Amino acid sequence: MIRRVQEACFLWDTGGMKTVELYARVRRAVLVDGMSRRSAAREFGLARKTVSKMLEYSAPPGYQRQKPVKRPKLGPWQGVIDAILEDDKQRPRKQRHTARRIFERLRAEHGYTGGYTIVKDYVRSSKIGGQEMFVPLTHTPGEAQADFGEALAVIDGVEQKAHFMAFSMPHSDDCFVQAFPAETTEAFLEAHVRAFENFGGVPVRILYDNTKLAVARILGDGQRQKTRAFSELQSHYLFAEKFGRPAKGNDKGKVEGLVGYARRNFMVPIPRAASWEALNEQFMRDALGGRARRLRGRQETIGERFERDRAALLPLPAARFEACDKTTVRVSSISLVRYRTNDYSVPTEFGHRQVLVKAFVHRIVIVAGCDVIAEHKRSYEREATIYDPLHYLALLEHKSRALDQAAPLAGWQLPECFVQLRRLLEARLLKHAAREYIQVLRLLETFPLAEVTAAIEQALELSTISFDAVRHLVLCRIERRPPRLDMANWPHLPLAQVRTTRAADYMSLLYAAAAEPPMPETTL
Repeated sequence: MIRRVQEACFLWDTGGMKTVELYARVRRAVLVDGMSRRSAAREFGLARKTVSKMLEYSAPPGYQRQKPVKRPKLGPWQGVIDAILEDDKQRPRKQRHTARRIFERLRAEHGYTGGYTIVKDYVRSSKIGGQEMFVPLTHTPGEAQADFGEALAVIDGVEQKAHFMAFSMPHSDDCFVQAFPAETTEAFLEAHVRAFENFGGVPVRILYDNTKLAVARILGDGQRQKTRAFSELQSHYLFAEKFGRPAKGNDKGKVEGLVGYARRNFMVPIPRAASWEALNEQFMRDALGGRARRLRGRQETIGERFERDRAALLPLPAARFEACDKTTVRVSSISLVRYRTNDYSVPTEFGHRQVLVKAFVHRIVIVAGCDVIAEHKRSYEREATIYDPLHYLALLEHKSRALDQAAPLAGWQLPECFVQLRRLLEARLLKHAAREYIQVLRLLETFPLAEVTAAIEQALELSTISFDAVRHLVLCRIERRPPRLDMANWPHLPLAQVRTTRAADYMSLLYAAAAEPPMPETTL
């Protein structure tokens, strides 16, 4: 008997409740061995009511509350707590009340005298009861979801934030991810163009959140006023759009999950690449490699299911969409146009005119009429000025005194032969040297730097220090004909020997003139 009591105590202590093993021993002792309930209670150290309950259930039924918890001390303040929790639903998640903060406010503002535990339990039960429930969804082939995410990446040795756009095909769980320096209109458009080319077609319908890149304004009737750029994209590819409810990320749960999956799997550890294009190629390889995966509950791989998606896609248009943001600006008096806080140069002949700026992800193209007048590498700095020195040479030819202080030419790295040529020009032409040197620089407007450099080096060898000589040598190199400045190519012509003139030479001329007889006078 003592041993049974010890075993019963052990089973009671280790389980924290009347364990199934204890239930089995008591029930067997009474129902099989014929022990009375009184004896079983005495032997196992239990109350007779407990033994009776064990005989009714084959396993512990667990505690079940029959009535709601009564909170007499909290009752008058339950309405205050409910109002705080309801107001929190409109606040940022990280600035909502905790149970401790509610308890402190009840004591400080409402004279609450009860304990913290009942407040904490009430807040917990209220939050659990208010959590949203969801309906499982099924997705037809050919539909997509799109969203932006953020992560760190090292591009060309510089750690910076990467804004990546993810596309999910919910039917097959196929995906496409591309990263950009900023979450801009041109990045939004470029991501679509690349995604459609990767999928081999255009999704029938795409689900978005209410990003400002696509939605200019949410109208009162639930409709959206779309941005011009998004409308142009949609008109080109003919897909239908759908927008989720504001602040409801679960409406596009597939792509929300993809954003997290891409961050954890494609960007851990922090990716390193020589350029943004190299990083995106790496993402494409990762996404294509995922098509061999088979997800839980699926009999087919992602790639096999994607074939049904592919069959439902709209065909790609014959022409590729020009993924850029367009804006019209006026050229300033110093030949600059401004786009998103940065200034880009154009040729000075277009000063004070209206031009069209086309902003792509990695370049800026400036158009006047039908002609591209300037193209620059895109800058994502703030208040930067990007010059092309060639744009200012025509103006500098007329304002040559500004050559040494011209900001567009500051830091312009040219071969050493240019410096040597200018020094020799200044020694020969003095104050006119600057204009002739600028004329040499203007050859770069037409000819490649390598050709002009070779022509200058050849001019220095021949000691023909002038703009005309350099231009002649450049044209000869382009046309593949011998230069006329080198007399070695013309052996049939006599070589002229020119020496430095001396005062004695002039004196000899005078003496020779005095020795000659005078000319006879002629009479008519």
